[in-house]
Amino acid sequence: MDKPKKLRSAEWFDTPEYYAFSRKAWLRSEGFGRHVFDGKPMIGICNSWSELNNCNAHLRQVAEAVKRGVWAAGGVPLEFPTISLGEMFLRPTSMLLRNLMAMDVEESIRGYPMDGVVLLCGCDKTTPAQLMGAVSAGIPSIMVTGGPMLSGEWRNRKIGAGTDGRKLFDLYRSGKLTEEEWVDVEGCIARSTGHCTVMGTASTMASVVEALGMTLPGCAAIPAPDSRRLEIAERSGHRIVDMVREDLVPSRILSRESIENAITVNMAIGGSTNAVVHLLAIARRAGVPLELDDFDHISRRTPCLVNVKPSGEYLMEEFFAAGGVPAVMNRIADLLHQECITANGRTIGENISGSPCWNDEVIRPRQRPLSEEGGTAILRGNLAPDGAVIKQTAASPHLMQHRGKAFVFDTYKQMLATINSPDLPVDENTILVMKNCGPRGGPGFPEWGNIPMPKVLLDRGVNDIVRISDARMSGTGFGTVVLHVAPESAGGGPLAAVQTGDEITLDVPHRSLQLHITAEELNARLRQFVPPPPHYTRGYGKLFLSHVTQANLGCDFDFL
Repeated sequence: MDKPKKLRSAEWFDTPEYYAFSRKAWLRSEGFGRHVFDGKPMIGICNSWSELNNCNAHLRQVAEAVKRGVWAAGGVPLEFPTISLGEMFLRPTSMLLRNLMAMDVEESIRGYPMDGVVLLCGCDKTTPAQLMGAVSAGIPSIMVTGGPMLSGEWRNRKIGAGTDGRKLFDLYRSGKLTEEEWVDVEGCIARSTGHCTVMGTASTMASVVEALGMTLPGCAAIPAPDSRRLEIAERSGHRIVDMVREDLVPSRILSRESIENAITVNMAIGGSTNAVVHLLAIARRAGVPLELDDFDHISRRTPCLVNVKPSGEYLMEEFFAAGGVPAVMNRIADLLHQECITANGRTIGENISGSPCWNDEVIRPRQRPLSEEGGTAILRGNLAPDGAVIKQTAASPHLMQHRGKAFVFDTYKQMLATINSPDLPVDENTILVMKNCGPRGGPGFPEWGNIPMPKVLLDRGVNDIVRISDARMSGTGFGTVVLHVAPESAGGGPLAAVQTGDEITLDVPHRSLQLHITAEELNARLRQFVPPPPHYTRGYGKLFLSHVTQANLGCDFDFL
Protein backbone atom coordinates (compact mmCIF):
# COMPACT_ATOMS: atom_id res chain seq x y z
CA MET A 1 0.00 0.00 0.00
CA ASP A 2 1.23 3.50 -0.81
CA LYS A 3 2.30 5.70 2.07
CA PRO A 4 -0.91 7.37 3.28
CA LYS A 5 -1.38 11.10 3.18
CA LYS A 6 -1.32 13.03 6.45
CA LEU A 7 -4.36 12.21 8.50
CA ARG A 8 -7.07 14.84 8.83
CA SER A 9 -7.19 14.26 12.59
CA ALA A 10 -3.59 15.45 12.84
CA GLU A 11 -4.93 18.99 12.42
CA TRP A 12 -6.45 18.61 15.91
CA PHE A 13 -3.64 16.75 17.67
CA ASP A 14 -0.30 17.35 15.90
CA THR A 15 0.07 21.13 15.88
CA PRO A 16 2.31 23.47 17.91
CA GLU A 17 -0.60 25.28 19.56
CA TYR A 18 -1.70 24.76 23.16
CA TYR A 19 -4.98 23.25 22.09
CA ALA A 20 -3.26 20.20 20.59
CA PHE A 21 -2.05 19.38 24.09
CA SER A 22 -5.44 20.02 25.69
CA ARG A 23 -7.31 17.95 23.13
CA LYS A 24 -5.06 14.99 23.86
CA ALA A 25 -5.51 15.51 27.57
CA TRP A 26 -9.28 15.68 27.28
CA LEU A 27 -9.39 12.51 25.20
CA ARG A 28 -7.16 10.77 27.74
CA SER A 29 -9.68 11.81 30.39
CA GLU A 30 -12.03 9.28 28.78
CA GLY A 31 -9.51 6.54 29.53
CA PHE A 32 -7.66 6.34 26.20
CA GLY A 33 -3.93 5.74 26.35
CA ARG A 34 -1.46 8.00 24.58
CA HIS A 35 -0.93 5.33 21.92
CA VAL A 36 -4.16 6.42 20.23
CA PHE A 37 -2.34 9.46 18.89
CA ASP A 38 0.46 7.47 17.22
CA GLY A 39 -0.67 8.07 13.65
CA LYS A 40 -3.79 5.94 13.96
CA PRO A 41 -6.84 6.92 11.91
CA MET A 42 -9.65 8.38 14.01
CA ILE A 43 -12.94 6.79 12.93
CA GLY A 44 -16.22 8.44 13.82
CA ILE A 45 -19.21 6.18 14.38
CA CYS A 46 -22.27 8.26 13.57
CA ASN A 47 -25.05 6.65 15.59
CA SER A 48 -28.73 7.46 15.11
CA TRP A 49 -29.76 5.19 17.99
CA SER A 50 -32.87 6.31 19.85
CA GLU A 51 -35.58 4.77 22.00
CA LEU A 52 -37.98 7.00 20.08
CA ASN A 53 -37.00 5.18 16.90
CA ASN A 54 -37.73 1.45 17.07
CA CYS A 55 -36.04 0.94 13.69
CA ASN A 56 -32.72 2.11 15.14
CA ALA A 57 -33.11 1.03 18.78
CA HIS A 58 -30.56 -1.79 18.42
CA LEU A 59 -27.76 0.35 16.97
CA ARG A 60 -25.84 0.60 20.25
CA GLN A 61 -24.97 -3.09 19.88
CA VAL A 62 -24.18 -2.58 16.20
CA ALA A 63 -21.82 0.27 17.17
CA GLU A 64 -19.91 -2.04 19.51
CA ALA A 65 -19.38 -4.47 16.63
CA VAL A 66 -18.09 -1.64 14.43
CA LYS A 67 -15.63 -0.65 17.15
CA ARG A 68 -14.18 -4.16 17.26
CA GLY A 69 -13.47 -3.94 13.55
CA VAL A 70 -11.90 -0.50 13.78
CA TRP A 71 -9.58 -1.51 16.63
CA ALA A 72 -8.56 -4.70 14.82
CA ALA A 73 -7.60 -2.71 11.71
CA GLY A 74 -5.47 -0.25 13.67
CA GLY A 75 -7.92 2.63 13.94
CA VAL A 76 -9.44 4.47 16.90
CA PRO A 77 -13.27 4.39 17.03
CA LEU A 78 -15.06 7.37 18.52
CA GLU A 79 -18.86 7.14 18.66
CA PHE A 80 -21.04 10.24 18.44
CA PRO A 81 -24.81 10.77 18.33
CA THR A 82 -26.98 12.73 15.94
CA ILE A 83 -30.70 13.38 15.95
CA SER A 84 -32.74 10.31 15.02
CA LEU A 85 -35.87 10.46 12.90
CA GLY A 86 -38.39 7.90 14.11
CA GLU A 87 -40.91 7.48 11.33
CA MET A 88 -43.66 6.23 13.63
CA PHE A 89 -43.40 8.89 16.30
CA LEU A 90 -42.41 12.23 14.74
CA ARG A 91 -45.03 14.85 13.95
CA PRO A 92 -45.97 16.21 11.53
CA THR A 93 -43.52 14.04 9.56
CA SER A 94 -39.93 12.88 9.77
CA MET A 95 -39.41 14.28 6.27
CA LEU A 96 -39.62 17.77 7.73
CA LEU A 97 -36.39 17.01 9.60
CA ARG A 98 -34.46 14.97 7.01
CA ASN A 99 -32.50 18.04 5.93
CA LEU A 100 -31.87 19.04 9.55
CA MET A 101 -30.42 15.62 10.28
CA ALA A 102 -28.28 15.85 7.14
CA MET A 103 -26.94 19.18 8.39
CA ASP A 104 -26.33 17.68 11.86
CA VAL A 105 -24.35 14.80 10.34
CA GLU A 106 -22.39 17.06 8.00
CA GLU A 107 -21.45 19.59 10.64
CA SER A 108 -20.51 16.90 13.17
CA ILE A 109 -18.18 15.30 10.64
CA ARG A 110 -16.68 18.65 9.66
CA GLY A 111 -16.21 19.84 13.21
CA TYR A 112 -14.73 16.77 14.90
CA PRO A 113 -11.32 15.08 14.46
CA MET A 114 -12.20 12.09 12.34
CA ASP A 115 -10.48 10.64 9.29
CA GLY A 116 -13.36 8.40 8.27
CA VAL A 117 -16.91 7.72 9.40
CA VAL A 118 -19.20 4.73 9.76
CA LEU A 119 -22.84 5.73 9.40
CA LEU A 120 -25.37 3.72 11.44
CA CYS A 121 -28.90 4.14 10.17
CA GLY A 122 -32.06 2.22 9.38
CA CYS A 123 -35.33 4.12 9.57
CA ASP A 124 -36.73 5.75 6.42
CA LYS A 125 -35.10 9.19 6.67
CA THR A 126 -32.00 8.37 8.74
CA THR A 127 -30.40 6.57 5.79
CA PRO A 128 -30.72 9.35 3.16
CA ALA A 129 -30.03 12.05 5.75
CA GLN A 130 -26.76 10.45 6.85
CA LEU A 131 -25.65 9.84 3.27
CA MET A 132 -26.49 13.42 2.25
CA GLY A 133 -24.46 14.77 5.17
CA ALA A 134 -21.51 12.47 4.53
CA VAL A 135 -21.44 13.29 0.81
CA SER A 136 -21.29 17.00 1.62
CA ALA A 137 -18.62 16.51 4.29
CA GLY A 138 -16.46 14.54 1.88
CA ILE A 139 -14.39 12.20 4.07
CA PRO A 140 -14.20 8.40 3.61
CA SER A 141 -17.59 6.98 4.64
CA ILE A 142 -19.30 3.60 4.81
CA MET A 143 -22.87 2.82 5.86
CA VAL A 144 -24.19 0.03 8.05
CA THR A 145 -27.96 -0.13 7.84
CA GLY A 146 -29.90 -1.61 10.74
CA GLY A 147 -31.82 -4.32 8.89
CA PRO A 148 -35.47 -5.36 8.84
CA MET A 149 -37.35 -6.57 11.90
CA LEU A 150 -38.54 -10.14 12.20
CA SER A 151 -41.72 -10.95 10.30
CA GLY A 152 -44.92 -10.64 12.27
CA GLU A 153 -46.94 -13.78 12.90
CA TRP A 154 -50.69 -13.91 13.46
CA ARG A 155 -52.97 -16.91 13.29
CA ASN A 156 -50.36 -19.08 11.59
CA ARG A 157 -49.61 -16.53 8.85
CA LYS A 158 -46.71 -14.17 8.38
CA ILE A 159 -47.61 -10.50 8.31
CA GLY A 160 -45.51 -7.47 7.48
CA ALA A 161 -45.53 -4.23 9.45
CA GLY A 162 -47.11 -1.45 7.45
CA THR A 163 -48.53 -3.30 4.47
CA ASP A 164 -50.52 -6.00 6.26
CA GLY A 165 -51.32 -3.58 9.08
CA ARG A 166 -53.13 -1.33 6.60
CA LYS A 167 -55.06 -4.23 5.11
CA LEU A 168 -56.11 -5.51 8.52
CA PHE A 169 -57.07 -1.99 9.60
CA ASP A 170 -59.53 -1.80 6.71
CA LEU A 171 -61.05 -5.08 7.93
CA TYR A 172 -61.29 -3.61 11.42
CA ARG A 173 -62.89 -0.40 10.08
CA SER A 174 -65.50 -2.41 8.20
CA GLY A 175 -66.34 -4.57 11.23
CA LYS A 176 -64.70 -7.75 9.96
CA LEU A 177 -62.19 -7.81 12.83
CA THR A 178 -63.22 -7.44 16.46
CA GLU A 179 -61.55 -5.09 18.93
CA GLU A 180 -59.93 -8.10 20.62
CA GLU A 181 -58.58 -9.40 17.32
CA TRP A 182 -57.22 -5.95 16.43
CA VAL A 183 -55.37 -5.72 19.74
CA ASP A 184 -54.00 -9.21 19.11
CA VAL A 185 -52.58 -8.01 15.77
CA GLU A 186 -51.05 -5.00 17.55
CA GLY A 187 -49.05 -7.30 19.82
CA CYS A 188 -47.53 -9.52 17.15
CA ILE A 189 -47.09 -7.53 13.92
CA ALA A 190 -43.71 -6.10 14.95
CA ARG A 191 -41.69 -8.76 16.80
CA SER A 192 -38.31 -7.08 17.11
CA THR A 193 -36.38 -3.89 16.60
CA GLY A 194 -35.40 -3.07 13.04
CA HIS A 195 -37.23 -1.38 10.20
CA CYS A 196 -40.38 -2.61 8.41
CA THR A 197 -40.06 -6.11 7.01
CA VAL A 198 -41.67 -5.23 3.67
CA MET A 199 -40.11 -3.36 0.74
CA GLY A 200 -41.04 -0.04 2.31
CA THR A 201 -38.84 3.04 2.30
CA ALA A 202 -36.37 1.74 4.88
CA SER A 203 -35.76 -1.57 3.05
CA THR A 204 -35.68 0.30 -0.24
CA MET A 205 -33.11 2.86 0.90
CA ALA A 206 -30.92 0.15 2.43
CA SER A 207 -31.02 -1.67 -0.92
CA VAL A 208 -30.39 1.56 -2.84
CA VAL A 209 -27.37 2.42 -0.70
CA GLU A 210 -25.95 -1.06 -1.28
CA ALA A 211 -26.52 -0.64 -5.02
CA LEU A 212 -24.71 2.71 -4.87
CA GLY A 213 -21.69 0.92 -3.41
CA MET A 214 -21.78 2.70 -0.04
CA THR A 215 -22.13 -0.51 2.04
CA LEU A 216 -20.40 -3.85 1.98
CA PRO A 217 -22.14 -6.32 -0.35
CA GLY A 218 -25.09 -8.11 1.21
CA CYS A 219 -25.66 -5.56 3.97
CA ALA A 220 -29.17 -4.36 3.13
CA ALA A 221 -31.40 -7.33 3.91
CA ILE A 222 -29.79 -9.06 6.91
CA PRO A 223 -32.51 -9.08 9.62
CA ALA A 224 -31.82 -6.76 12.54
CA PRO A 225 -31.60 -9.53 15.20
CA ASP A 226 -29.46 -11.82 12.98
CA SER A 227 -25.87 -12.28 14.21
CA ARG A 228 -24.68 -11.63 10.66
CA ARG A 229 -25.80 -8.02 11.09
CA LEU A 230 -23.11 -7.65 13.79
CA GLU A 231 -20.58 -9.52 11.67
CA ILE A 232 -21.01 -7.16 8.70
CA ALA A 233 -20.85 -4.20 11.10
CA GLU A 234 -17.49 -5.48 12.39
CA ARG A 235 -16.21 -5.97 8.84
CA SER A 236 -17.37 -2.46 7.94
CA GLY A 237 -15.43 -1.05 10.89
CA HIS A 238 -12.35 -2.90 9.69
CA ARG A 239 -12.86 -1.72 6.11
CA ILE A 240 -13.24 1.99 6.89
CA VAL A 241 -9.66 2.11 8.19
CA ASP A 242 -8.37 0.96 4.82
CA MET A 243 -10.73 3.38 3.07
CA VAL A 244 -9.03 6.20 4.97
CA ARG A 245 -5.61 4.98 3.85
CA GLU A 246 -6.90 4.72 0.26
CA ASP A 247 -8.67 8.09 0.48
CA LEU A 248 -11.81 6.39 -0.86
CA VAL A 249 -14.19 9.31 -0.37
CA PRO A 250 -17.88 9.35 -1.44
CA SER A 251 -17.12 11.39 -4.55
CA ARG A 252 -15.10 8.45 -5.89
CA ILE A 253 -18.07 6.10 -5.40
CA LEU A 254 -21.05 8.30 -6.28
CA SER A 255 -21.29 9.09 -9.97
CA ARG A 256 -23.95 9.33 -12.64
CA GLU A 257 -23.35 5.65 -13.35
CA SER A 258 -23.63 4.49 -9.74
CA ILE A 259 -26.82 6.50 -9.25
CA GLU A 260 -28.26 4.92 -12.40
CA ASN A 261 -27.39 1.55 -10.84
CA ALA A 262 -29.30 2.53 -7.70
CA ILE A 263 -32.36 3.60 -9.71
CA THR A 264 -32.24 0.36 -11.70
CA VAL A 265 -32.15 -1.71 -8.51
CA ASN A 266 -35.00 0.35 -7.05
CA MET A 267 -37.10 -0.49 -10.10
CA ALA A 268 -36.18 -4.19 -9.96
CA ILE A 269 -37.11 -4.54 -6.28
CA GLY A 270 -40.41 -2.65 -6.61
CA GLY A 271 -39.01 -0.08 -4.20
CA SER A 272 -40.64 2.84 -2.47
CA THR A 273 -41.62 5.98 -4.38
CA ASN A 274 -39.76 7.89 -1.66
CA ALA A 275 -36.49 6.70 -3.15
CA VAL A 276 -37.14 9.09 -6.04
CA VAL A 277 -37.07 12.12 -3.74
CA HIS A 278 -34.06 10.90 -1.76
CA LEU A 279 -31.97 9.95 -4.79
CA LEU A 280 -32.63 13.33 -6.38
CA ALA A 281 -31.34 14.98 -3.20
CA ILE A 282 -28.31 12.67 -2.91
CA ALA A 283 -27.39 13.24 -6.57
CA ARG A 284 -27.50 17.00 -6.13
CA ARG A 285 -25.30 16.76 -3.03
CA ALA A 286 -22.83 14.75 -5.13
CA GLY A 287 -22.99 17.21 -8.02
CA VAL A 288 -24.46 14.58 -10.35
CA PRO A 289 -27.06 15.75 -12.91
CA LEU A 290 -30.31 13.84 -12.39
CA GLU A 291 -33.85 14.55 -13.54
CA LEU A 292 -37.22 13.03 -12.75
CA ASP A 293 -37.54 11.66 -16.28
CA ASP A 294 -34.35 9.64 -15.80
CA PHE A 295 -36.31 7.44 -13.38
CA ASP A 296 -38.98 6.74 -15.97
CA HIS A 297 -36.44 5.95 -18.69
CA ILE A 298 -34.80 3.39 -16.42
CA SER A 299 -38.15 2.03 -15.23
CA ARG A 300 -39.26 1.27 -18.79
CA ARG A 301 -36.20 -0.91 -19.44
CA THR A 302 -36.06 -2.64 -16.03
CA PRO A 303 -38.27 -5.57 -15.03
CA CYS A 304 -39.55 -5.82 -11.47
CA LEU A 305 -38.26 -9.14 -10.14
CA VAL A 306 -38.72 -9.00 -6.37
CA ASN A 307 -41.91 -10.61 -5.13
CA VAL A 308 -42.02 -8.81 -1.77
CA LYS A 309 -44.87 -6.83 -0.25
CA PRO A 310 -46.40 -4.40 -1.03
CA SER A 311 -45.77 -5.24 -4.72
CA GLY A 312 -45.65 -9.00 -4.12
CA GLU A 313 -46.38 -11.61 -1.47
CA TYR A 314 -43.20 -12.32 0.54
CA LEU A 315 -41.33 -10.45 3.28
CA MET A 316 -37.74 -9.27 3.77
CA GLU A 317 -36.66 -12.40 5.65
CA GLU A 318 -37.46 -14.47 2.55
CA PHE A 319 -35.74 -11.86 0.38
CA PHE A 320 -32.56 -12.16 2.46
CA ALA A 321 -32.70 -15.97 2.37
CA ALA A 322 -33.18 -15.85 -1.41
CA GLY A 323 -29.93 -13.94 -1.91
CA GLY A 324 -30.84 -10.31 -1.26
CA VAL A 325 -29.57 -7.38 -3.29
CA PRO A 326 -26.50 -9.18 -4.76
CA ALA A 327 -28.78 -11.84 -6.28
CA VAL A 328 -31.06 -9.18 -7.78
CA MET A 329 -28.12 -7.25 -9.21
CA ASN A 330 -26.63 -10.41 -10.68
CA ARG A 331 -29.92 -11.09 -12.48
CA ILE A 332 -29.96 -7.61 -14.02
CA ALA A 333 -26.18 -7.32 -14.48
CA ASP A 334 -26.53 -6.37 -18.15
CA LEU A 335 -28.54 -3.28 -17.08
CA LEU A 336 -25.88 -2.09 -14.63
CA HIS A 337 -22.65 -0.12 -14.90
CA GLN A 338 -20.49 -2.90 -13.55
CA GLU A 339 -17.29 -0.85 -13.54
CA CYS A 340 -18.46 1.37 -10.66
CA ILE A 341 -16.19 1.23 -7.61
CA THR A 342 -17.68 0.37 -4.21
CA ALA A 343 -16.80 0.77 -0.54
CA ASN A 344 -14.91 -2.53 -0.41
CA GLY A 345 -12.57 -1.33 -3.16
CA ARG A 346 -13.95 -3.72 -5.75
CA THR A 347 -16.29 -2.98 -8.64
CA ILE A 348 -19.98 -3.74 -8.79
CA GLY A 349 -19.26 -6.41 -11.38
CA GLU A 350 -16.73 -8.13 -9.13
CA ASN A 351 -19.08 -7.97 -6.13
CA ILE A 352 -22.12 -9.48 -7.82
CA SER A 353 -20.43 -12.04 -10.07
CA GLY A 354 -21.82 -15.47 -9.31
CA SER A 355 -24.20 -14.23 -6.59
CA PRO A 356 -26.79 -17.02 -6.45
CA CYS A 357 -30.54 -16.81 -6.07
CA TRP A 358 -31.91 -19.51 -3.79
CA ASN A 359 -35.62 -18.95 -4.39
CA ASP A 360 -36.99 -18.09 -7.81
CA GLU A 361 -40.40 -17.28 -6.35
CA VAL A 362 -39.00 -14.48 -4.20
CA ILE A 363 -36.52 -13.13 -6.76
CA ARG A 364 -38.03 -13.95 -10.11
CA PRO A 365 -35.98 -14.95 -13.18
CA ARG A 366 -35.83 -12.40 -15.99
CA GLN A 367 -38.11 -14.51 -18.19
CA ARG A 368 -40.80 -14.53 -15.47
CA PRO A 369 -40.83 -11.05 -13.91
CA LEU A 370 -43.40 -9.72 -11.50
CA SER A 371 -43.81 -6.86 -13.97
CA GLU A 372 -42.25 -6.07 -17.33
CA GLU A 373 -41.44 -2.55 -16.10
CA GLY A 374 -39.98 -1.18 -12.90
CA GLY A 375 -41.94 -0.44 -9.77
CA THR A 376 -42.24 3.33 -10.22
CA ALA A 377 -43.62 5.34 -13.14
CA ILE A 378 -43.35 9.09 -13.69
CA LEU A 379 -46.47 10.94 -14.85
CA ARG A 380 -46.87 14.34 -16.48
CA GLY A 381 -49.73 16.45 -17.78
CA ASN A 382 -51.54 19.70 -17.10
CA LEU A 383 -52.22 18.51 -13.54
CA ALA A 384 -48.53 17.75 -12.88
CA PRO A 385 -46.36 19.78 -15.26
CA ASP A 386 -43.27 19.12 -13.12
CA GLY A 387 -44.12 15.47 -12.62
CA ALA A 388 -45.81 13.01 -10.30
CA VAL A 389 -45.09 9.40 -9.34
CA ILE A 390 -47.07 6.19 -8.99
CA LYS A 391 -45.98 2.79 -7.70
CA GLN A 392 -47.43 0.83 -10.58
CA THR A 393 -46.52 -2.59 -9.21
CA ALA A 394 -48.68 -1.94 -6.12
CA ALA A 395 -51.62 -0.46 -8.07
CA SER A 396 -54.77 -2.16 -9.41
CA PRO A 397 -54.38 -3.15 -13.08
CA HIS A 398 -57.96 -2.17 -13.94
CA LEU A 399 -57.30 1.41 -12.73
CA MET A 400 -54.08 2.03 -14.63
CA GLN A 401 -56.11 3.72 -17.36
CA HIS A 402 -59.05 5.45 -15.75
CA ARG A 403 -61.25 8.52 -16.20
CA GLY A 404 -63.44 9.70 -13.37
CA LYS A 405 -64.89 12.65 -11.53
CA ALA A 406 -62.88 14.25 -8.75
CA PHE A 407 -63.97 14.48 -5.14
CA VAL A 408 -61.72 17.06 -3.51
CA PHE A 409 -60.38 17.42 0.03
CA ASP A 410 -58.76 20.80 0.59
CA THR A 411 -56.76 19.56 3.59
CA TYR A 412 -55.73 16.36 5.32
CA LYS A 413 -57.85 17.26 8.34
CA GLN A 414 -60.91 17.63 6.15
CA MET A 415 -60.23 14.23 4.64
CA LEU A 416 -59.93 12.57 8.06
CA ALA A 417 -63.13 14.22 9.24
CA THR A 418 -65.22 12.99 6.30
CA ILE A 419 -63.64 9.80 4.90
CA ASN A 420 -65.81 7.53 7.08
CA SER A 421 -69.05 9.39 6.39
CA PRO A 422 -71.82 6.94 5.41
CA ASP A 423 -73.20 9.39 2.86
CA LEU A 424 -69.92 10.42 1.20
CA PRO A 425 -70.93 10.92 -2.47
CA VAL A 426 -68.33 8.64 -4.07
CA ASP A 427 -68.35 5.41 -6.06
CA GLU A 428 -65.82 3.05 -7.62
CA ASN A 429 -65.19 5.50 -10.47
CA THR A 430 -64.47 8.51 -8.25
CA ILE A 431 -60.97 9.99 -8.10
CA LEU A 432 -60.11 11.32 -4.67
CA VAL A 433 -57.97 14.49 -4.74
CA MET A 434 -56.24 15.91 -1.66
CA LYS A 435 -54.52 19.30 -1.62
CA ASN A 436 -52.03 21.13 0.63
CA CYS A 437 -49.91 18.12 1.60
CA GLY A 438 -46.65 18.91 -0.23
CA PRO A 439 -43.29 20.13 1.08
CA ARG A 440 -44.65 23.54 2.11
CA GLY A 441 -48.32 22.70 2.41
CA GLY A 442 -48.04 19.70 4.75
CA PRO A 443 -45.75 21.06 6.02
CA GLY A 444 -42.74 18.83 5.45
CA PHE A 445 -44.15 16.55 2.72
CA PRO A 446 -45.93 14.04 5.00
CA GLU A 447 -46.93 10.47 4.17
CA TRP A 448 -50.61 11.32 3.75
CA GLY A 449 -50.94 10.36 0.10
CA ASN A 450 -52.27 6.85 0.76
CA ILE A 451 -55.73 8.31 1.42
CA PRO A 452 -57.80 5.68 3.25
CA MET A 453 -60.52 4.01 1.26
CA PRO A 454 -63.89 5.61 2.05
CA LYS A 455 -65.78 3.40 4.47
CA VAL A 456 -68.88 3.57 2.30
CA LEU A 457 -66.92 1.87 -0.50
CA LEU A 458 -65.30 -0.72 1.77
CA ASP A 459 -68.79 -1.69 2.89
CA ARG A 460 -69.67 -2.28 -0.78
CA GLY A 461 -66.60 -4.46 -1.31
CA VAL A 462 -64.62 -1.83 -3.26
CA ASN A 463 -60.96 -2.06 -2.19
CA ASP A 464 -59.23 0.48 -4.45
CA ILE A 465 -59.94 3.72 -6.30
CA VAL A 466 -57.62 6.31 -7.84
CA ARG A 467 -56.23 8.79 -5.32
CA ILE A 468 -54.15 11.88 -6.19
CA SER A 469 -52.25 14.29 -3.96
CA ASP A 470 -49.06 16.32 -3.61
CA ALA A 471 -48.14 14.24 -0.54
CA ARG A 472 -45.82 11.27 -0.18
CA MET A 473 -46.90 7.74 0.75
CA SER A 474 -45.30 5.23 3.06
CA GLY A 475 -43.27 2.72 1.09
CA THR A 476 -45.36 0.06 2.82
CA GLY A 477 -48.50 1.50 1.20
CA PHE A 478 -50.34 0.15 -1.82
CA GLY A 479 -53.18 1.01 -4.18
CA THR A 480 -53.65 3.19 -7.24
CA VAL A 481 -52.15 6.27 -5.64
CA VAL A 482 -50.63 9.21 -7.52
CA LEU A 483 -48.10 11.12 -5.40
CA HIS A 484 -45.61 14.00 -5.37
CA VAL A 485 -47.70 16.14 -7.75
CA ALA A 486 -45.46 19.09 -8.62
CA PRO A 487 -45.62 21.96 -8.30
CA GLU A 488 -47.60 21.53 -5.08
CA SER A 489 -50.99 23.10 -4.49
CA ALA A 490 -49.87 25.31 -1.58
CA GLY A 491 -47.57 27.09 -4.02
CA GLY A 492 -50.27 27.63 -6.61
CA GLY A 493 -49.67 24.51 -8.69
CA PRO A 494 -52.46 23.20 -10.95
CA LEU A 495 -53.65 20.82 -8.22
CA ALA A 496 -54.92 23.90 -6.38
CA ALA A 497 -57.42 24.51 -9.20
CA VAL A 498 -59.16 21.12 -9.09
CA GLN A 499 -62.81 21.21 -8.02
CA THR A 500 -65.19 18.45 -7.06
CA GLY A 501 -66.89 17.20 -10.23
CA ASP A 502 -63.95 17.90 -12.56
CA GLU A 503 -62.98 14.97 -14.72
CA ILE A 504 -59.44 13.60 -14.55
CA THR A 505 -57.73 10.92 -16.63
CA LEU A 506 -54.96 8.72 -15.28
CA ASP A 507 -53.11 6.86 -18.04
CA VAL A 508 -50.07 5.08 -16.60
CA PRO A 509 -49.01 3.28 -19.83
CA HIS A 510 -48.82 6.69 -21.54
CA ARG A 511 -47.49 8.38 -18.37
CA SER A 512 -50.26 10.98 -18.40
CA LEU A 513 -52.24 12.79 -15.69
CA GLN A 514 -54.76 15.16 -17.22
CA LEU A 515 -57.37 17.53 -15.79
CA HIS A 516 -60.20 17.97 -18.30
CA ILE A 517 -60.74 21.71 -18.25
CA THR A 518 -59.51 24.25 -20.77
CA ALA A 519 -56.24 26.08 -20.31
CA GLU A 520 -58.20 29.31 -20.02
CA GLU A 521 -60.36 27.91 -17.21
CA LEU A 522 -57.31 26.49 -15.43
CA ASN A 523 -55.50 29.84 -15.56
CA ALA A 524 -58.62 31.72 -14.46
CA ARG A 525 -58.95 29.48 -11.39
CA LEU A 526 -55.28 29.82 -10.53
CA ARG A 527 -55.55 33.62 -10.71
CA GLN A 528 -58.06 33.34 -7.87
CA PHE A 529 -55.65 31.23 -5.79
CA VAL A 530 -54.85 32.53 -2.31
CA PRO A 531 -51.88 30.80 -0.65
CA PRO A 532 -52.54 29.34 2.80
CA PRO A 533 -50.90 31.10 5.76
CA PRO A 534 -47.42 29.78 6.63
CA HIS A 535 -47.28 27.00 9.19
CA TYR A 536 -44.19 28.48 10.84
CA THR A 537 -42.96 32.01 11.45
CA ARG A 538 -39.75 31.21 13.34
CA GLY A 539 -37.05 28.61 13.89
CA TYR A 540 -36.27 25.61 11.78
CA GLY A 541 -39.81 25.47 10.41
CA LYS A 542 -39.45 28.93 8.90
CA LEU A 543 -36.06 27.96 7.45
CA PHE A 544 -37.68 24.90 5.89
CA LEU A 545 -40.56 26.82 4.34
CA SER A 546 -38.21 29.47 2.97
CA HIS A 547 -35.68 27.16 1.34
CA VAL A 548 -37.11 23.68 0.62
CA THR A 549 -37.23 22.72 -3.05
CA GLN A 550 -40.12 20.91 -4.70
CA ALA A 551 -40.55 17.14 -4.94
CA ASN A 552 -39.10 16.92 -8.45
CA LEU A 553 -35.88 18.51 -7.15
CA GLY A 554 -35.45 16.32 -4.06
CA CYS A 555 -36.87 18.57 -1.31
CA ASP A 556 -33.40 19.53 -0.13
CA PHE A 557 -32.65 23.13 0.86
CA ASP A 558 -31.72 25.33 -2.06
CA PHE A 559 -28.55 26.54 -0.31
CA LEU A 560 -27.30 22.97 0.22
